[in-house]
Amino acid sequence: MTDPLAPFLRHLAVEKHASPHTLRGYRSDLEEFRRFIAEVSGRDALAETIASIDARLIRAYLARLHTRRRDPVTVARKLAALRSWFRFLVRRGVLPRNPALEVGGPRLGRKLVSFLPIDEATLLVDAKDTSARDRAILELLYATGLRVSELTGLDLDDVDRPERTVRVLGKGRKERIVPFGARAAAALDACLGPRARGPLFVNRRGERLGVRSVFEIVRRRARQLGLRRRVSPHTLRHTFATHLLDAGADLRMIQELLGHSRLSTTQRYTHVGTDQLTRVYDAAHPRARAVTPGS
Repeated sequence: MTDPLAPFLRHLAVEKHASPHTLRGYRSDLEEFRRFIAEVSGRDALAETIASIDARLIRAYLARLHTRRRDPVTVARKLAALRSWFRFLVRRGVLPRNPALEVGGPRLGRKLVSFLPIDEATLLVDAKDTSARDRAILELLYATGLRVSELTGLDLDDVDRPERTVRVLGKGRKERIVPFGARAAAALDACLGPRARGPLFVNRRGERLGVRSVFEIVRRRARQLGLRRRVSPHTLRHTFATHLLDAGADLRMIQELLGHSRLSTTQRYTHVGTDQLTRVYDAAHPRARAVTPGS
């Protein structure tokens, strides 16, 4: 095996249908590990040293990342990439076992999702002073909770405008149908006009709009409103899910709409709802406040 990374990356692309962004991430993480192995072993060819990689060496790599002040989330991601790669090599018979499974990852604090309150979300998407295309993008992101890559991958024939639904090809090429409301439908009608084929959203050259462009559209709109928090397309996805949950939507329905493969991924929104309930209770209930001495 001349390059043990190439078959794994090809496996991710062809069999797992990983996105270009995911593939770049895996390649970057594994190439960094390759450079570390070359440094400590004195040999550039990873294939020559792969059989000697053990848990001790992987721990040394994680320690190197720590000394370079990599945050725990980044370290955990790089360890996950190694585990996936070694698991692939074990299945192909290259290695007898997965040494990365013997290494514990850093402890990660539970990170609550970032979302907008209803008034800010309404201001963000009700963008009458922006182009029809940008307003349709903002409306559809908030109305459907799509990932930005899913949004930019949509074609016109993926949208059923009379039924107000969109057919989405999500992670792992899993297809789902997501409804959208009247305001998003009106914004799409104003943006699309008579067009019937091709990408749903295009740039000035008539080409499919890219992920970076959508990020900039959302950020520009947030800056126009003077929002201090960092707002991205994923913020609107979190906002979509949080507002549905707060309105009483079933968690499994939200899981289906978001395209999550595991309910545990969707359950993080319940923590947001609990925090909100606690704040409301503390502010409103007469017996919620701490008792002061002498009272």
